[in-house]
Amino acid sequence: ARRVAVDTADFLVRDLRTPEGGFASALDADTEGVEGKFYVWTPEQLVGALGRQDGEWAADLYGVTEAGSFEHGSSVLQLLADSDDPARETAVRLRLLESRAERVAPARDDKVVAAWNGLAVAGLVEAGVLFDRPDLVDAAVSCAELLERLHVDGGRLLRTSRDGRAGHNAGVLEDHGDVAEGLLVLASATADARWASLAGALLDTVLDHFPDGAGGFFDTADDAETLIRRPQDPTDNATPSGAAAVTGALLSSAALTGSERHRQAAEAAMARLTPLVTGYPRFAGWAGATAEAMLAGPAEVAIVGDPADPRTQDLVTAAWRARSAGAVIAVGDPAQPPYVELLAGRPLVDGAPAAYVCRRMVCRAPVTTPEALAEELAQH
Repeated sequence: ARRVAVDTADFLVRDLRTPEGGFASALDADTEGVEGKFYVWTPEQLVGALGRQDGEWAADLYGVTEAGSFEHGSSVLQLLADSDDPARETAVRLRLLESRAERVAPARDDKVVAAWNGLAVAGLVEAGVLFDRPDLVDAAVSCAELLERLHVDGGRLLRTSRDGRAGHNAGVLEDHGDVAEGLLVLASATADARWASLAGALLDTVLDHFPDGAGGFFDTADDAETLIRRPQDPTDNATPSGAAAVTGALLSSAALTGSERHRQAAEAAMARLTPLVTGYPRFAGWAGATAEAMLAGPAEVAIVGDPADPRTQDLVTAAWRARSAGAVIAVGDPAQPPYVELLAGRPLVDGAPAAYVCRRMVCRAPVTTPEALAEELAQH
């Protein structure tokens, strides 16, 4: 799981990152009119790139055969089993990447879509923190700064940008929900309260312009182009539905800031989504995860102390590795505002960094060691 997460994050940064710091929408499937040509391999091509010994070894490892698993005798590389020589496999993969770079690359759709970039921010932050990859967190920060700079317009989101210029299409529900989610995860990782504040403002926009009057949300704002029927689809597809994304972000925002407005809106929206979760879970994965987080509280972890202090960082690492479903983490020194509200009134313990595990802003006694924090979270 770690390998897949890290490789996916590296792919995002290597192949989809734009010069402005966002992430492009897609890569073509076709190259020179042939589907998959850039990505697939034959046994002969592996030998040509790696030499006979490593080429045949790679063919066995990745399932590349003379018959092929794709078209025209070519194969998609598939890791059929863990290698018995991880160092060799890493070296082989790097050499294959270098060889593939000499091929004609597929065209790239450089359009930056707000919703998809919000999801990328959240994923990169989590991978960066959990796997000690600060470069991935830095990439997420750059993306968030692009969204803030180009896509936020008067408290509303614009859906797309390209080449550093914002488009004209108004953001829809999924844009606001996914971007808010990404910003809230970023706030948890960077101790930068501005991201939580921006996320809260976007969610306030949702509550002002997207509600359906019965606890749910329309996919377009109340001042969007008038259609025969105002769209409203709560089901997940390849990405979370707008309704599920907003519900999760509202819950996280309430946990970090104590916003009762956001908490009540999350609960009302969850009530609308619950029949979908229980009846058709394949189409409600994001809402199901949010329901689990709501049942867990979610856990609110306030870590007070200088973020540069190794003792603080040890607590942060323990919190991220032991957090329960939907848990939020706030880090900072309450004596150095601005900070998210979860940190307010949480003092150091005998001058040392401390962690408070809370639920609905009500906290248990603070702990000062990673072991004690992990135990607290296990009991939450």
